[in-house]
Amino acid sequence: MKSIIKMRIFFPFMIFAFVPSANAVVATNTFQVQITITASCVVTTGAGANINLGSVGSTATNTTGNSSFTVQCSRTTPYFIGLAPSTVNGGNTTGAGSMSSVANSGTNSDKVPYQLHQTSGTGPVWGNTATTTAVGNGVGGTGSGVAQTYTVYAVAASANFAPDSYADTVTVNVNY
Repeated sequence: MKSIIKMRIFFPFMIFAFVPSANAVVATNTFQVQITITASCVVTTGAGANINLGSVGSTATNTTGNSSFTVQCSRTTPYFIGLAPSTVNGGNTTGAGSMSSVANSGTNSDKVPYQLHQTSGTGPVWGNTATTTAVGNGVGGTGSGVAQTYTVYAVAASANFAPDSYADTVTVNVNY
C-alpha cells in the first residue's frame, strides 16, 4: 500500500518531466526606432525689437538707432537673413525704406526715408536679396539649435519733414 501511495504522489510529477515546456523555444525579431529631423528656423522679434529713433528736431541729420532680434535654426542648418522694409512706403531690396505718418496719414503725405545697416549706422547695408543659397546683401549664419542674436541699425539721413510720429514695418526673412 505504501508503494501505491508513493506512486500516486510521484506519478503526477513524472508527467511534467516528459511534457515539453512552453518556454523552451524563443522566437525573436527586431524593429527600429526612427526619426527624421528636418531643417527648421524660428525668428523672434516683438516690441523690444522695434527701432525707436527718438524725438528729434527737424534739423537733425543721420539719426541712428538699433535693435536686436533672434534666429534659432536647427543644428548645422545654413541660413541667410534678409530685411525687407514695407513696399507700401516705397521700401526695396537694398534695405532702404520710408516711414509714414502714424496718426495723420490722411493729411500728412510725408515719408521719412531710412536705411538699414548690418554692423553699425555706417556699416554695410542690410537688404533683402538673400536666398536659400546665397547671402546677397543680407547676413548669413549656421544654426546651432539655440537662438542667435542679430543687431540691425537704422539711419534716417534727414528729419526735415512735417512734425509727426512716423513708422514703417520691416519683415525679417530667414532663407534656409
